Amino acid sequence: MTAQPLRVVVADDQALVRTGFRLILESEGIEVVGEAEDGEQAVAAVRRTGPDVVLMDIRMPGLDGLEATRRILAAPAQEPPRIIMLTTFDLDHYVYAAMAAGASGFLLKDVTPEHLAAAVRLVRTGDALLAPAITRRLVERFARPDTPTAAAPHRELGTLTPRELEVTALLARGLSNAELAAGLQLSEATVKTHVARILGKLGLRDRAQVVVAAYETGLVSVGSADRRR
Repeated sequence: MTAQPLRVVVADDQALVRTGFRLILESEGIEVVGEAEDGEQAVAAVRRTGPDVVLMDIRMPGLDGLEATRRILAAPAQEPPRIIMLTTFDLDHYVYAAMAAGASGFLLKDVTPEHLAAAVRLVRTGDALLAPAITRRLVERFARPDTPTAAAPHRELGTLTPRELEVTALLARGLSNAELAAGLQLSEATVKTHVARILGKLGLRDRAQVVVAAYETGLVSVGSADRRR
């Protein structure tokens, strides 16, 4: 049986960006099932096509990408799409807000064709934190533990075991599964099991939200990335 191609919606207010991304993705066997030039169109395209992944520009006229992301992820769906935010700035506070709202990561608009296709495939598996070091810098710069965000499900860390708290703190430092395995003297399979259990207990979708949760709950803090409660 032939595997179904990945299905993507591209939302950006610049037609040249949408066209370029479409050509890159389709050349890699990834199907672009919809395009949108603003947030309203993006929400409608997702409802109409049910894509696997959405490439979402943050700054669009009318409804911006942040609010569109919130609406898409809040809508009832058996499996909502993964959302990758597109930005021209790697330290954009809107990117952090989008991740807190449930986006799975972000890409700069000058991403290489190879990285774009690889990122779409990666985020679809749920193994996303697309750029751990940059994501951590975003969280360190913009996270405010005393400021409520839309990411309410992860507030309670009491369900995690001591080992899971340790893994969560290390994830917040941007460590890969291989680095976690080496540092904790575990197999990568065991690390993946821990990560899956953390996601399940906290009601999170992927590693990007684990990083946000670790900072917002105070498990780790800026300048003390491995502090534990």
